[in-house]
Amino acid sequence: MERPKCRLCETRAPRRFCPGIGGDICSVCCGTEREVTIDCPLDCEHLIAAREHERIPAPDCEMPYPEVRVTEQFLSGNRELAMATGQMLLIAALTNGHASDFDVRDALDALIRTYKTRDSGLVYETRPANPMAAAVQMRFEQDLDKFRETLAQQSGVHSIRDNDVLGVLVFWARAERSRNNGRRRSRAFIHSLGNLVPPEPRRPQGAIIEA
Repeated sequence: MERPKCRLCETRAPRRFCPGIGGDICSVCCGTEREVTIDCPLDCEHLIAAREHERIPAPDCEMPYPEVRVTEQFLSGNRELAMATGQMLLIAALTNGHASDFDVRDALDALIRTYKTRDSGLVYETRPANPMAAAVQMRFEQDLDKFRETLAQQSGVHSIRDNDVLGVLVFWARAERSRNNGRRRSRAFIHSLGNLVPPEPRRPQGAIIEA
Protein backbone atom coordinates (compact mmCIF):
# COMPACT_ATOMS: atom_id res chain seq x y z
CA MET A 1 0.00 0.00 0.00
CA GLU A 2 1.34 3.39 -1.01
CA ARG A 3 1.89 5.72 1.93
CA PRO A 4 0.17 9.11 1.86
CA LYS A 5 2.33 12.07 0.85
CA CYS A 6 2.31 15.77 1.53
CA ARG A 7 -0.08 17.61 -0.79
CA LEU A 8 2.60 20.22 -1.59
CA CYS A 9 5.99 18.54 -1.87
CA GLU A 10 4.57 15.08 -2.68
CA THR A 11 7.62 13.62 -0.98
CA ARG A 12 7.42 13.72 2.81
CA ALA A 13 4.75 12.14 4.95
CA PRO A 14 1.95 14.53 5.94
CA ARG A 15 1.79 15.55 9.62
CA ARG A 16 -1.16 17.90 9.78
CA PHE A 17 -4.23 19.10 7.92
CA CYS A 18 -3.84 22.48 6.23
CA PRO A 19 -7.12 24.44 5.96
CA GLY A 20 -5.39 26.82 3.55
CA ILE A 21 -5.09 24.18 0.84
CA GLY A 22 -7.72 21.77 2.11
CA GLY A 23 -5.33 18.84 2.41
CA ASP A 24 -2.66 17.17 4.53
CA ILE A 25 0.87 18.55 4.45
CA CYS A 26 4.20 17.88 6.13
CA SER A 27 5.55 20.09 8.90
CA VAL A 28 8.37 21.36 6.65
CA CYS A 29 5.98 22.66 4.00
CA CYS A 30 3.76 24.12 6.69
CA GLY A 31 6.69 26.09 8.07
CA THR A 32 8.19 27.25 4.77
CA GLU A 33 5.04 27.91 2.76
CA ARG A 34 2.91 29.39 5.55
CA GLU A 35 1.77 32.87 4.42
CA VAL A 36 4.10 32.59 1.42
CA THR A 37 2.20 30.43 -1.06
CA ILE A 38 -0.59 29.43 1.34
CA ASP A 39 -3.40 31.80 2.33
CA CYS A 40 -3.58 30.75 5.95
CA PRO A 41 -6.91 31.27 7.75
CA LEU A 42 -6.43 33.39 10.86
CA ASP A 43 -7.97 30.67 13.04
CA CYS A 44 -5.60 27.90 11.90
CA GLU A 45 -4.25 26.30 15.08
CA HIS A 46 -0.80 25.83 13.57
CA LEU A 47 -0.63 29.47 12.47
CA ILE A 48 -1.71 30.61 15.94
CA ALA A 49 0.96 28.43 17.56
CA ALA A 50 3.59 29.77 15.16
CA ARG A 51 2.69 33.36 16.06
CA GLU A 52 3.85 32.70 19.64
CA HIS A 53 7.40 31.99 18.45
CA GLU A 54 7.49 34.21 15.37
CA ARG A 55 10.45 36.53 14.98
CA ILE A 56 9.46 39.78 13.30
CA PRO A 57 12.29 41.12 11.10
CA ALA A 58 13.39 44.67 11.72
CA PRO A 59 11.84 47.11 9.21
CA ASP A 60 14.17 47.81 6.29
CA CYS A 61 13.54 51.52 6.74
CA GLU A 62 12.62 53.93 9.50
CA MET A 63 9.10 54.15 10.77
CA PRO A 64 6.87 55.82 8.15
CA TYR A 65 5.86 59.47 8.21
CA PRO A 66 8.37 60.70 10.81
CA GLU A 67 7.09 64.24 10.24
CA VAL A 68 3.77 63.30 11.91
CA ARG A 69 4.08 63.37 15.70
CA VAL A 70 2.06 60.69 17.45
CA THR A 71 2.68 61.05 21.17
CA GLU A 72 1.41 59.08 24.14
CA GLN A 73 -0.66 62.12 25.07
CA PHE A 74 -2.25 62.18 21.62
CA LEU A 75 -3.09 58.47 21.76
CA SER A 76 -4.49 58.81 25.27
CA GLY A 77 -6.78 61.62 24.15
CA ASN A 78 -7.85 59.76 21.01
CA ARG A 79 -8.03 56.23 22.35
CA GLU A 80 -11.60 55.62 21.19
CA LEU A 81 -10.83 56.91 17.70
CA ALA A 82 -7.74 54.69 17.50
CA MET A 83 -9.71 51.63 18.61
CA ALA A 84 -12.58 52.40 16.23
CA THR A 85 -10.28 52.86 13.23
CA GLY A 86 -8.39 49.70 14.16
CA GLN A 87 -11.68 47.84 14.09
CA MET A 88 -12.52 49.40 10.72
CA LEU A 89 -9.19 48.21 9.31
CA LEU A 90 -9.84 44.72 10.64
CA ILE A 91 -13.33 44.56 9.13
CA ALA A 92 -12.10 45.99 5.80
CA ALA A 93 -9.34 43.37 5.62
CA LEU A 94 -11.61 40.46 6.55
CA THR A 95 -14.36 41.61 4.21
CA ASN A 96 -12.00 41.56 1.24
CA GLY A 97 -11.15 37.87 1.20
CA HIS A 98 -7.45 37.21 1.58
CA ALA A 99 -6.20 40.76 2.09
CA SER A 100 -2.66 40.68 3.45
CA ASP A 101 -0.72 43.02 5.70
CA PHE A 102 0.87 44.50 2.57
CA ASP A 103 -2.58 45.26 1.15
CA VAL A 104 -3.50 47.02 4.40
CA ARG A 105 -0.17 48.88 4.23
CA ASP A 106 -0.95 50.18 0.74
CA ALA A 107 -4.45 51.20 1.85
CA LEU A 108 -3.08 53.03 4.89
CA ASP A 109 -0.47 54.82 2.78
CA ALA A 110 -3.18 56.04 0.38
CA LEU A 111 -5.39 57.18 3.26
CA ILE A 112 -2.52 59.01 4.94
CA ARG A 113 -1.52 60.79 1.73
CA THR A 114 -5.14 61.85 1.29
CA TYR A 115 -5.37 63.29 4.81
CA LYS A 116 -2.00 64.99 4.46
CA THR A 117 -3.26 66.87 1.38
CA ARG A 118 -6.34 67.94 3.35
CA ASP A 119 -4.07 69.31 6.04
CA SER A 120 -2.33 71.44 3.39
CA GLY A 121 -5.68 72.85 2.24
CA LEU A 122 -6.03 70.66 -0.85
CA VAL A 123 -8.65 67.98 -1.45
CA TYR A 124 -7.11 65.11 -3.40
CA GLU A 125 -8.15 61.49 -2.96
CA THR A 126 -5.24 59.05 -3.35
CA ARG A 127 -6.07 55.55 -4.57
CA PRO A 128 -3.61 52.64 -4.54
CA ALA A 129 -2.93 50.76 -7.78
CA ASN A 130 -3.28 47.51 -5.83
CA PRO A 131 -6.95 46.45 -6.32
CA MET A 132 -7.14 44.63 -2.97
CA ALA A 133 -5.72 47.65 -1.15
CA ALA A 134 -8.17 49.93 -2.98
CA ALA A 135 -11.04 47.72 -1.78
CA VAL A 136 -9.76 47.85 1.80
CA GLN A 137 -9.45 51.63 1.59
CA MET A 138 -12.97 52.02 0.16
CA ARG A 139 -14.55 49.88 2.90
CA PHE A 140 -12.61 51.77 5.58
CA GLU A 141 -13.76 55.13 4.22
CA GLN A 142 -17.38 53.96 4.10
CA ASP A 143 -17.25 52.83 7.72
CA LEU A 144 -15.52 56.03 8.82
CA ASP A 145 -18.23 58.12 7.11
CA LYS A 146 -20.92 56.12 8.92
CA PHE A 147 -19.04 56.61 12.18
CA ARG A 148 -18.98 60.39 11.62
CA GLU A 149 -22.70 60.43 10.84
CA THR A 150 -23.56 58.43 13.95
CA LEU A 151 -21.41 60.69 16.06
CA ALA A 152 -23.14 63.80 14.68
CA GLN A 153 -26.57 62.32 15.34
CA GLN A 154 -25.75 61.31 18.90
CA SER A 155 -23.78 64.31 20.05
CA GLY A 156 -24.55 67.14 17.65
CA VAL A 157 -20.85 67.47 16.83
CA HIS A 158 -20.44 67.60 13.08
CA SER A 159 -17.01 66.13 12.55
CA ILE A 160 -13.91 64.46 13.85
CA ARG A 161 -10.82 66.54 13.19
CA ASP A 162 -8.91 65.42 10.09
CA ASN A 163 -5.63 65.90 12.00
CA ASP A 164 -6.77 63.38 14.60
CA VAL A 165 -7.70 60.87 11.91
CA LEU A 166 -4.30 61.43 10.29
CA GLY A 167 -2.55 60.80 13.60
CA VAL A 168 -4.28 57.48 14.30
CA LEU A 169 -3.76 56.33 10.71
CA VAL A 170 -0.01 56.98 11.08
CA PHE A 171 -0.11 55.09 14.38
CA TRP A 172 -1.62 52.05 12.64
CA ALA A 173 0.81 52.37 9.71
CA ARG A 174 3.72 52.16 12.15
CA ALA A 175 2.07 49.25 13.97
CA GLU A 176 1.78 47.40 10.66
CA ARG A 177 5.49 47.87 9.96
CA SER A 178 6.34 46.50 13.41
CA ARG A 179 4.06 43.44 13.13
CA ASN A 180 4.45 42.41 9.47
CA ASN A 181 6.51 39.20 9.44
CA GLY A 182 7.85 39.83 5.93
CA ARG A 183 6.12 36.84 4.32
CA ARG A 184 4.42 37.65 1.03
CA ARG A 185 0.96 36.85 2.40
CA SER A 186 1.63 37.98 5.95
CA ARG A 187 -1.46 38.59 8.06
CA ALA A 188 0.36 39.01 11.36
CA PHE A 189 -0.74 42.63 11.68
CA ILE A 190 -4.33 41.78 10.81
CA HIS A 191 -4.17 38.98 13.39
CA SER A 192 -2.95 41.46 16.00
CA LEU A 193 -5.92 43.72 15.26
CA GLY A 194 -8.20 40.81 16.04
CA ASN A 195 -6.54 40.50 19.44
CA LEU A 196 -6.91 44.21 20.18
CA VAL A 197 -10.37 45.13 18.97
CA PRO A 198 -13.65 43.21 18.75
CA PRO A 199 -15.15 42.69 15.26
CA GLU A 200 -18.46 44.32 16.25
CA PRO A 201 -19.55 47.91 15.58
CA ARG A 202 -18.31 50.33 18.21
CA ARG A 203 -20.46 53.24 19.28
CA PRO A 204 -18.65 56.58 19.11
CA GLN A 205 -17.71 58.07 22.44
CA GLY A 206 -17.28 61.71 23.42
CA ALA A 207 -13.60 61.12 24.22
CA ILE A 208 -12.69 61.10 20.53
CA ILE A 209 -14.30 64.36 19.49
CA GLU A 210 -13.22 67.94 19.57
CA ALA A 211 -15.38 69.86 22.04
